[in-house]
Amino acid sequence: MKNIFDKYKMKNISLKNRVLMAPMTRSRSGGNSIVNNIITNYYEQRATAGLIISEATQISLQGQGYSNTPGIYSEDQINSWKLVTKAVHEKGGKIILQLWHVGRVSSSKVNGLQPIAPSALIAKDTKVYVFNTPTSKDATMIPVESPRAMNKDDLLQVIKEFKQASRNAIDTGFDGVEIHAVNGYLLDQFLRSNSNKREDSYGGSKENRIKLLLEITKKVIEEIGADKTGIRLSPFIKFKDMKDPEILDTFMILAKELNQLDIAYIHLCEADWDDAPQIPEDFRKVLRKKFKNTIIATGGYTLKKANEVINKDLVDIVGFGRYYISNPDLVERFKNNWPLTEIKDSHTLFGGRDEVGYTDYPSYN
Repeated sequence: MKNIFDKYKMKNISLKNRVLMAPMTRSRSGGNSIVNNIITNYYEQRATAGLIISEATQISLQGQGYSNTPGIYSEDQINSWKLVTKAVHEKGGKIILQLWHVGRVSSSKVNGLQPIAPSALIAKDTKVYVFNTPTSKDATMIPVESPRAMNKDDLLQVIKEFKQASRNAIDTGFDGVEIHAVNGYLLDQFLRSNSNKREDSYGGSKENRIKLLLEITKKVIEEIGADKTGIRLSPFIKFKDMKDPEILDTFMILAKELNQLDIAYIHLCEADWDDAPQIPEDFRKVLRKKFKNTIIATGGYTLKKANEVINKDLVDIVGFGRYYISNPDLVERFKNNWPLTEIKDSHTLFGGRDEVGYTDYPSYN
């Protein structure tokens, strides 16, 4: 009987258990998107997870969509992340950096730049947040702005930025990178027929719409190796104006191509709200046939549900998000059946510069 506490080997990365700390944007970075000491402490506290996927980290200023999110493109940003990887590794943990470009989900009030996207289509009913002061915990929500359609130079630039960001991540000490292609951001925008209306080789057919993601993946593999490369996808999530009737078929075509590239894993981002759509077991079985390497799933899992999908061999690793906010020792709590701490104040989820609601949640003991 396989369970979540078993050791697991993902390509060349040996994990002490199958518990994953999911990527969660917390907007705690300092000026110029630099990681600070409190962020280092936050990840160090949670290093008993088999694997940590970092919060989404922009690959360029253009790729930023929210205030106070970290970057991986400047020398100062790179050096600041070194403290995080060192702290996690000293605790016996493994950590992967998630590479992010938000595309049209942005505003010039965040980064001073007009958003870019596959097509000049605004994301309906979509907002991003800014903070009025550097230490503020209360965000001001602002609507996204109309993007401009990416030209050839833009496409080449984004491919270059993902490749360079992957090199920066490995040089910083991360165990690998995860290409962010979920939740209505840039690469997800290319995948979907409703947000991608291009008439060139990057739009139209399903095969064309996966082209940019595949080109980026190949460049990342060239730079750091397939064994250090993963991709996160969200075929069942439709918010940020991303409802596409073709996405499941597109996803399976993509999964087959990713299998041929032999990347380390596919990470499924699953909806975690109360009335969220359930992922059919048949979908998981088909994915398992098309993709031979590690499959990770994150989204509203309990310990019981996690063990069920692992034991059925539908998933290899299960991620936990909200539980990890208020339970830094989540693995130990699961093992010992200790009670879980609830999140105390939702205002502390994003923003701020102190430990309140971030690193002040104690371990059970």
